[in-house]
Amino acid sequence: MKLKLAAALLASAVAMPAQADVLVDNVSGITIDENGEVKRFSALVIDDDGKVARLLERGEEAPRTDYREDGEGRVMLPGFIDAHGHVSGIGFGALTLDLSGTNSLEEALEAIRVFAEENEARPWILGRGWNQEKWGLGRFPTAAELDSVVSDRPVYLARVDGHAGWANSLAMKAAGVTEKSVSPSGGRIETLADGKTPSGVFVDAAEELMTKAIPAPRPVERDLALAEAQKVLHAQGITAMADMGTTIEDWQAFRRAGDNGSLTLRIMAYAAGPEQMVLIGGSGPSPWLYDDKLRLNGIKLYLDGALGSRGAWLKEPYADDPHNTGLPLTPPAALRNILVRAAQGNFQPAVHAIGTAANAEALNAISEIAESFDGDRRWRIEHVQIVDPADLPKLAEHGIISSMQPVHQTSDMFMAEARLGPDRLDGAYAWNTILQLGGRLAFGSDAPVESANPFAGLAVAITRANAEGEPFGGWRPSESVSREQALAGFTSEAAFAGFAEGRFGRLLPGERADFVLVDVDPLVDTPDQIRNTTVLETWVGGRKVYEAD
Repeated sequence: MKLKLAAALLASAVAMPAQADVLVDNVSGITIDENGEVKRFSALVIDDDGKVARLLERGEEAPRTDYREDGEGRVMLPGFIDAHGHVSGIGFGALTLDLSGTNSLEEALEAIRVFAEENEARPWILGRGWNQEKWGLGRFPTAAELDSVVSDRPVYLARVDGHAGWANSLAMKAAGVTEKSVSPSGGRIETLADGKTPSGVFVDAAEELMTKAIPAPRPVERDLALAEAQKVLHAQGITAMADMGTTIEDWQAFRRAGDNGSLTLRIMAYAAGPEQMVLIGGSGPSPWLYDDKLRLNGIKLYLDGALGSRGAWLKEPYADDPHNTGLPLTPPAALRNILVRAAQGNFQPAVHAIGTAANAEALNAISEIAESFDGDRRWRIEHVQIVDPADLPKLAEHGIISSMQPVHQTSDMFMAEARLGPDRLDGAYAWNTILQLGGRLAFGSDAPVESANPFAGLAVAITRANAEGEPFGGWRPSESVSREQALAGFTSEAAFAGFAEGRFGRLLPGERADFVLVDVDPLVDTPDQIRNTTVLETWVGGRKVYEAD
């Protein structure tokens, strides 16, 4: 059924008529101008190339065009740009088991059992989204617990943050994991109480012991996953995404969609390591392809894991695990070697750093290398979650971009208090401080780790509170940002972070006509209203790619 739907979508995209001038009027338009200021308008004209030709203010006479679309008084915003996501992960997440909505181990096990029964033909049961912290489990789940619901096939399920995996006994057998298996550098095989029997959970680099045994998706499955990801993202008002960890297989799926006309999402790709960077880009970043829908920008690197699995690399031990400082994933010499290699080829580095030690290492490495390379480098640090306050000023140096995900703050705030203690959180999710020090922010979601919904991100950015309004007044509320800064973080600043300014990200003449029509004004309405925004239409390059039922 899904294959037939993907084919139908492809056919409809290919059959679209040639672009013509279009007037979209009767809107309450909002965009960010060249000076970073909010600009309001009542109509826009789209030219033959799918670019904004003109903005009209209320009372201005509209030009004659080939077509007219009545905005029906709805709010028009620039298409949202997710500055950090995983396109294929979103697509495969829509096709596999999603445990992100489960609230207990028992609920998760029942969901796994039902999914396995409904998918008897699948040789492996795959999925993601489990979170032992959300379950209140106080420990990692075990292979024996998975065996109790699925014992006839291998099962492997990624944790919500993608930094740990949960396997059943048949999966470990298929991967050749035994009591003699050794934790690799940068990873950890969790064990049972005897200290030697693998428990079924594999953290960070240890995941590769399992994932190498899972059959690779076929090209047709990758194409279907991309089609699913585009549907999910456009329905949430997202027109572009920075894809973090692009493999050659991902890239080829993107290229196939671009070649056959079904690529509607703008993708700024960051290769999954040095080998993939060279394999995809060769001597440097790719040109913009398919009318600014695809470009290889640079490379994604990992310095540490995540807080939830205690893999984030800290300067001091975890408050709730005093013998653990996390998992440094890239040695100092290797990090500097890769950064130099990338900079020599004009590839843009995007460095994953969550803990205090990881962020300090990223900042120190960039500082050492940046002075040797001229030009606009836009060094990126991804997540920037827990920073030593002494290191915060360094985020304003060398044009560094802090690529952050507002929803991580509300998902992690209580866990962060447990992991670190309240006295070590002054540099946690420090959005406002970074801006005040002269740094730049780009906002995203890390989907499928979190929902890609940018309106939830906007609400969190301005309140520091979750959907239930907790905590009252916001968590460390001084680090909230203004509504205008939040909107820019998901539009113009996210475009700048991906070298896309002037191409898309703002509704200004000469830029691509990527926009959404919604029922809420994020600069005026309440945080609850913003969080519950309905996306009515999504347009990319002057063409409608999504319309609500």
